[in-house]
Amino acid sequence: MGCCNGGDTGINSFALVSYLPDPLAGFLDRLRAELVPGCHSKAHVTLLPPRPLLCGADTAWSEIEKKLRDVPPFRVELAEIEVFPITQVIYLAVNAGNAELRRLHRTLNAGSCAFEEPFSYHPHITLAQDLEPGQFESALKTARDRWNEFSGARGFSVEKLAFVQNTLENRWTDLSAHPLKPRILADAH
Repeated sequence: MGCCNGGDTGINSFALVSYLPDPLAGFLDRLRAELVPGCHSKAHVTLLPPRPLLCGADTAWSEIEKKLRDVPPFRVELAEIEVFPITQVIYLAVNAGNAELRRLHRTLNAGSCAFEEPFSYHPHITLAQDLEPGQFESALKTARDRWNEFSGARGFSVEKLAFVQNTLENRWTDLSAHPLKPRILADAH
Protein backbone atom coordinates (compact mmCIF):
# COMPACT_ATOMS: atom_id res chain seq x y z
CA MET A 1 0.00 0.00 0.00
CA GLY A 2 1.25 3.42 -0.80
CA CYS A 3 0.74 6.37 1.46
CA CYS A 4 -0.41 9.84 0.77
CA ASN A 5 -1.33 12.78 2.92
CA GLY A 6 -4.50 14.28 1.56
CA GLY A 7 -5.74 15.50 -1.78
CA ASP A 8 -7.02 12.11 -2.89
CA THR A 9 -10.62 10.93 -2.80
CA GLY A 10 -11.22 8.15 -0.26
CA ILE A 11 -13.20 5.06 -1.23
CA ASN A 12 -14.82 2.32 0.87
CA SER A 13 -11.67 0.21 1.11
CA PHE A 14 -9.85 0.00 4.45
CA ALA A 15 -6.98 -2.05 5.89
CA LEU A 16 -4.89 -2.39 9.03
CA VAL A 17 -1.12 -2.49 8.64
CA SER A 18 2.13 -2.24 10.55
CA TYR A 19 4.83 -0.24 8.77
CA LEU A 20 8.35 -1.60 8.96
CA PRO A 21 11.11 0.50 10.53
CA ASP A 22 14.29 1.65 8.81
CA PRO A 23 16.77 0.51 7.63
CA LEU A 24 14.75 -2.58 6.62
CA ALA A 25 11.85 -0.45 5.35
CA GLY A 26 14.11 1.73 3.21
CA PHE A 27 15.73 -1.32 1.64
CA LEU A 28 12.36 -2.94 0.88
CA ASP A 29 10.87 0.32 -0.43
CA ARG A 30 13.78 0.68 -2.87
CA LEU A 31 13.51 -2.98 -3.88
CA ARG A 32 9.79 -2.69 -4.53
CA ALA A 33 10.34 0.47 -6.62
CA GLU A 34 12.99 -1.42 -8.62
CA LEU A 35 10.65 -4.38 -9.21
CA VAL A 36 7.56 -2.27 -9.93
CA PRO A 37 8.62 1.11 -11.35
CA GLY A 38 6.36 3.89 -10.14
CA CYS A 39 5.39 2.02 -6.97
CA HIS A 40 5.31 4.37 -4.00
CA SER A 41 4.34 1.80 -1.39
CA LYS A 42 5.67 1.91 2.15
CA ALA A 43 6.96 -1.46 3.41
CA HIS A 44 4.35 -3.01 5.69
CA VAL A 45 2.80 -6.20 6.95
CA THR A 46 -0.98 -6.32 6.65
CA LEU A 47 -3.15 -7.50 9.54
CA LEU A 48 -6.52 -6.80 7.88
CA PRO A 49 -6.34 -6.94 4.07
CA PRO A 50 -8.37 -4.35 2.14
CA ARG A 51 -12.10 -4.53 2.79
CA PRO A 52 -15.25 -2.44 2.52
CA LEU A 53 -16.95 -1.34 5.73
CA LEU A 54 -20.68 -1.42 6.38
CA CYS A 55 -20.23 1.31 9.02
CA GLY A 56 -18.26 4.51 9.30
CA ALA A 57 -14.48 4.43 9.59
CA ASP A 58 -14.65 5.96 13.08
CA THR A 59 -16.89 3.15 14.31
CA ALA A 60 -14.63 0.47 12.84
CA TRP A 61 -11.51 2.14 14.26
CA SER A 62 -13.07 2.38 17.72
CA GLU A 63 -13.83 -1.35 17.63
CA ILE A 64 -10.27 -2.15 16.46
CA GLU A 65 -8.72 -0.05 19.23
CA LYS A 66 -10.78 -1.85 21.90
CA LYS A 67 -9.54 -5.21 20.61
CA LEU A 68 -5.93 -3.98 20.60
CA ARG A 69 -6.03 -2.61 24.14
CA ASP A 70 -4.17 -5.58 25.69
CA VAL A 71 -2.02 -6.58 22.71
CA PRO A 72 1.69 -6.18 23.44
CA PRO A 73 4.37 -5.51 20.81
CA PHE A 74 5.81 -8.65 19.20
CA ARG A 75 8.73 -9.62 17.01
CA VAL A 76 8.54 -10.54 13.32
CA GLU A 77 11.41 -12.24 11.49
CA LEU A 78 11.41 -12.45 7.71
CA ALA A 79 12.39 -15.59 5.82
CA GLU A 80 12.77 -16.17 2.09
CA ILE A 81 11.32 -14.71 -1.09
CA GLU A 82 8.26 -16.69 -2.13
CA VAL A 83 5.42 -16.44 -4.66
CA PHE A 84 1.65 -16.80 -4.43
CA PRO A 85 1.15 -19.03 -7.50
CA ILE A 86 -2.39 -17.97 -8.42
CA THR A 87 -1.69 -14.22 -8.41
CA GLN A 88 2.09 -14.28 -9.04
CA VAL A 89 2.61 -11.90 -6.15
CA ILE A 90 6.27 -11.91 -5.06
CA TYR A 91 6.62 -11.58 -1.30
CA LEU A 92 8.82 -12.03 1.75
CA ALA A 93 7.63 -14.82 4.00
CA VAL A 94 7.12 -14.22 7.71
CA ASN A 95 8.79 -16.74 10.00
CA ALA A 96 8.71 -15.68 13.67
CA GLY A 97 5.61 -13.64 14.44
CA ASN A 98 3.44 -15.58 12.01
CA ALA A 99 1.25 -17.07 14.78
CA GLU A 100 0.77 -13.66 16.43
CA LEU A 101 -0.23 -12.05 13.12
CA ARG A 102 -2.70 -14.85 12.38
CA ARG A 103 -4.19 -14.62 15.88
CA LEU A 104 -4.63 -10.84 15.55
CA HIS A 105 -6.19 -11.27 12.12
CA ARG A 106 -8.74 -13.74 13.50
CA THR A 107 -9.56 -11.37 16.38
CA LEU A 108 -9.88 -8.26 14.21
CA ASN A 109 -11.69 -9.81 11.21
CA ALA A 110 -15.00 -9.65 13.11
CA GLY A 111 -17.76 -7.24 13.98
CA SER A 112 -17.72 -4.09 11.88
CA CYS A 113 -14.47 -5.18 10.19
CA ALA A 114 -15.65 -8.68 9.25
CA PHE A 115 -15.01 -9.55 5.63
CA GLU A 116 -14.90 -12.79 3.65
CA GLU A 117 -11.49 -12.39 2.03
CA PRO A 118 -10.85 -13.88 -1.42
CA PHE A 119 -7.74 -15.71 -0.13
CA SER A 120 -6.84 -17.21 3.25
CA TYR A 121 -4.87 -14.80 5.42
CA HIS A 122 -1.14 -15.41 4.96
CA PRO A 123 1.22 -12.96 6.74
CA HIS A 124 3.82 -11.58 4.31
CA ILE A 125 5.53 -8.46 2.95
CA THR A 126 4.48 -7.81 -0.66
CA LEU A 127 7.37 -6.93 -2.98
CA ALA A 128 5.79 -7.09 -6.45
CA GLN A 129 2.30 -7.59 -7.84
CA ASP A 130 0.40 -6.82 -11.03
CA LEU A 131 3.58 -7.20 -13.08
CA GLU A 132 3.46 -6.70 -16.83
CA PRO A 133 3.51 -9.92 -18.89
CA GLY A 134 7.05 -11.22 -19.24
CA GLN A 135 8.39 -9.39 -16.15
CA PHE A 136 7.71 -12.03 -13.53
CA GLU A 137 10.82 -14.25 -13.86
CA SER A 138 13.17 -11.28 -13.99
CA ALA A 139 11.49 -9.61 -11.01
CA LEU A 140 11.63 -12.83 -8.99
CA LYS A 141 15.36 -13.28 -9.70
CA THR A 142 16.07 -9.64 -8.81
CA ALA A 143 14.11 -9.91 -5.57
CA ARG A 144 15.97 -13.07 -4.52
CA ASP A 145 19.36 -11.61 -5.50
CA ARG A 146 18.77 -8.36 -3.60
CA TRP A 147 17.45 -10.16 -0.52
CA ASN A 148 20.47 -12.48 -0.50
CA GLU A 149 22.75 -9.40 -0.69
CA PHE A 150 20.99 -7.58 2.15
CA SER A 151 23.20 -7.63 5.25
CA GLY A 152 20.91 -5.79 7.68
CA ALA A 153 18.58 -7.15 10.34
CA ARG A 154 15.78 -9.23 8.83
CA GLY A 155 13.33 -8.66 11.62
CA PHE A 156 11.42 -5.89 13.38
CA SER A 157 9.05 -5.29 16.26
CA VAL A 158 5.40 -4.66 15.55
CA GLU A 159 4.83 -1.75 17.90
CA LYS A 160 2.16 0.34 16.16
CA LEU A 161 -0.72 -0.42 13.79
CA ALA A 162 -2.10 2.00 11.22
CA PHE A 163 -5.71 2.09 9.95
CA VAL A 164 -5.57 3.09 6.28
CA GLN A 165 -8.02 3.96 3.50
CA ASN A 166 -7.58 3.55 -0.24
CA THR A 167 -8.43 6.32 -2.71
CA LEU A 168 -9.70 6.62 -6.26
CA GLU A 169 -6.08 7.31 -7.18
CA ASN A 170 -5.10 3.94 -5.59
CA ARG A 171 -3.03 5.52 -2.85
CA TRP A 172 -3.40 4.57 0.79
CA THR A 173 -4.02 7.29 3.36
CA ASP A 174 -3.18 6.83 7.05
CA LEU A 175 -6.32 7.57 9.09
CA SER A 176 -5.30 6.57 12.62
CA ALA A 177 -2.57 4.71 14.48
CA HIS A 178 -2.54 2.64 17.65
CA PRO A 179 0.65 1.94 19.61
CA LEU A 180 0.85 -1.53 21.13
CA LYS A 181 1.60 -1.34 24.84
CA PRO A 182 4.06 -3.67 26.60
CA ARG A 183 2.51 -5.75 29.32
CA ILE A 184 3.29 -4.53 32.80
CA LEU A 185 4.44 -7.40 34.97
CA ALA A 186 3.20 -7.42 38.54
CA ASP A 187 5.88 -6.95 41.19
CA ALA A 188 6.98 -10.42 42.36
CA HIS A 189 7.59 -9.34 45.98
